[in-house]
Amino acid sequence: CNTYFAKPYHSWERGLNENHNGLLRQFFPKRMALDNVSEKEAFRATDLMNNRPRKCLGYKTPFEVFAKMTGKDYFLNGSVALMG
Repeated sequence: CNTYFAKPYHSWERGLNENHNGLLRQFFPKRMALDNVSEKEAFRATDLMNNRPRKCLGYKTPFEVFAKMTGKDYFLNGSVALMG
């Protein structure tokens, strides 16, 4: 197994990281002060990101893939996942 390290300030070497940064910027613009973001707003953004279908997951959501991989039954209640 090969291990690769990205150089500091070389964000293009971390494609997944850059993709998530782009998704987060849909909710929080690049120069926005995150001190003003409430916990509720942050949970809402992550909830929307985790329930957004992704092409790389066969148009399943990260939440669906996680639930299948863990073998658990999850039910969404707002932005909280409850195990059933």
